Amino acid sequence: MNLFFEESGDFKVGNVLSQAGEAYQVEMPSGKRAKVKAKDVLLQFEKPGPAELLDAAKAIAAEVDLDFLWEVAGQEEFGFAELGAEYFGHAPLPVEAAGLVLALHGAPIYFYKKGRGRYKAAPEQSLRAAQAGIEKKKQQALIQAAYVEELKAGKLPAAMQPLVQQLLFKPDKNSIEYKALDTAADELQTTPQRLMLATGGIASAKMLHMSRFLFEHFPRGPGFAQVAVPSAPANLPLANVEAFSIDDVTTTEIDDAMSVEHLDDGKVRVGIHIAAPGLGIRPDDAIDKIARVRMSTVYMPGDKITMLPDEIVDAFTLSEGNNCPALSLYATLDPTDWSVVETTTRAELVPIKSNLRHNDLDDVVNEQVLESGEGDYPHKDELALLWKWARHLEAGRMKKREAFGLKPEQANRVDFNFYVEDDVVTILRRKRGAPLDKIVAELMIFANSTWGKLLHDCGVPGIYRSQGVGSGAGWNAKMQVRMVTHAAPHQGLGVDQYAWSTSPLRRYTDLINQWQIIACAEHGVTAPLVAPFKHRDATLFSIVSAFDAAYSAYNDFQQSMERYWCLRWLGQENARQVDAVVIKEDILRLVEIPLVTRLPGMPQLARGAQVRLDIVRWDEVDLTLEARLLEVADVAPEADIAFEDEEDSGEAAVAEVVEAEGMVAAVTPEPVAETTSEPEGSR
Repeated sequence: MNLFFEESGDFKVGNVLSQAGEAYQVEMPSGKRAKVKAKDVLLQFEKPGPAELLDAAKAIAAEVDLDFLWEVAGQEEFGFAELGAEYFGHAPLPVEAAGLVLALHGAPIYFYKKGRGRYKAAPEQSLRAAQAGIEKKKQQALIQAAYVEELKAGKLPAAMQPLVQQLLFKPDKNSIEYKALDTAADELQTTPQRLMLATGGIASAKMLHMSRFLFEHFPRGPGFAQVAVPSAPANLPLANVEAFSIDDVTTTEIDDAMSVEHLDDGKVRVGIHIAAPGLGIRPDDAIDKIARVRMSTVYMPGDKITMLPDEIVDAFTLSEGNNCPALSLYATLDPTDWSVVETTTRAELVPIKSNLRHNDLDDVVNEQVLESGEGDYPHKDELALLWKWARHLEAGRMKKREAFGLKPEQANRVDFNFYVEDDVVTILRRKRGAPLDKIVAELMIFANSTWGKLLHDCGVPGIYRSQGVGSGAGWNAKMQVRMVTHAAPHQGLGVDQYAWSTSPLRRYTDLINQWQIIACAEHGVTAPLVAPFKHRDATLFSIVSAFDAAYSAYNDFQQSMERYWCLRWLGQENARQVDAVVIKEDILRLVEIPLVTRLPGMPQLARGAQVRLDIVRWDEVDLTLEARLLEVADVAPEADIAFEDEEDSGEAAVAEVVEAEGMVAAVTPEPVAETTSEPEGSR
């Protein structure tokens, strides 16, 4: 005797070897033996053989007219044998009965299973809806197949063109567009990103990186809504100074300038003048809401996305030949020992006589020229005096660092300036610590520290950068940078407090602090009553958190774009063999550009050792570089190179000030926490 039975949702056949009560010992056509319960048996038959019956049943099931079968079934529950008698017109033969079971089981939209061998016809409405769904899927499959063929032929389907960024960066993986893109990429053995590049969906690798960043952080695009341009108060006094700024030639957001006055008593008054958008923009107005969303200007080689609309920047930038609204910090100095006699803060109009540019002065103004008084250049006397004070300020910070138990700052790191024009990149190597950089850096550190103390003394909260020992001890300690809303030491800089306040056109934290400082300057001890933000203000805490997240994301993007342009430079210069220096273990940095790469299997070499590399290939999409070691240079490791992983938090912190104030386009491939670079050619 043979059996046709159901097991785990599948239908099988076998020859009965023995029976014990309600169970059968069955041998299937494959030779496998199994125990089958009587309740699972649908048919018992003698002929044909098990294998022949199953083959014939499958053939019958394929020929069953399901629509006719559904009409015959009616709306009542039935057994397959009962329906078989009506469908075939006679009591079904074993092969017919088995074929009918297979047909019923294989058509779940027509028949619902109600038990072993029992079914019920689907309601007509449900059946028609299911059939429509199947038809829709068939049509979608045809469309998807057509998309796949177009993509494989190098053409982007018209329906996918508006969805390029969505498909690449946040796809609906159930959509036929994504399935087509994924299938085509898989068949071509490539990635969706590269396939989009090949079909023209994305114009270039540069646009791929840019589009990814904009999609995540600027989903509505980098443009601005139309806003009214505010103006500073009409009653601002006019300062009796001739101020000047020092920036890169491409800087447009000029937010710091300086001036020097010689007083009758022999003392000197140095003015540090900061652009004052806080005099026109008010908390929670339309412009403030724009700035609060963006948090900072985004920099990259050859481009930038500003925090404020151009018309707002133009209204408050410290441009040459204009009387500009500014928040001024005046420090009265005794030039015999460069001690600070007093400081004063006030809002005023500041005449800007000159916008000096690094590109014009860097080759002219050096330490020797400043010390000797030689040469002829704009604001020569003022720069000479500021140079002496800057060195005094630096020496004071060094003593404070020593008091904190930190080693002296390094002054031998190398910066790289990026310029991009018509997709051609120029990367210039430049030693950090040029006199003009130091002058501006020291004055900005002084201003941020002094204004941080003013906020603290007036009992007004601000946004501070605090850096202290996180782990380890002494010179080996690792420094951690935090943003806090109360005064706290910045050990890396060697100051008791440091409140970002000198870039209000480009950083939202500085705009917040400017509002608070203006309240202190105008109201003194009553400032806590009128300052926009109070102690323990939840909004202030949320701003700190949001700024940290945005600033970190912007910096990551900037680093990626700098790496992209480094790889572009290799192709542009047809660089096949390049020099590199060892940072540590198997990590190298190219000498001519700030490109860091790993060279697995490289022999152990001293830090700073120079090697020659053969460039095998690079990838502007993945931002990867493959190279092999050609030779190790027979020279001592370079003594004038400091590396990013040396945890020199002080030098990195000064680098932050230098770069954030727009004096230099420093680029560091592996920045420590306090380094924030802003490439030249991006402002």
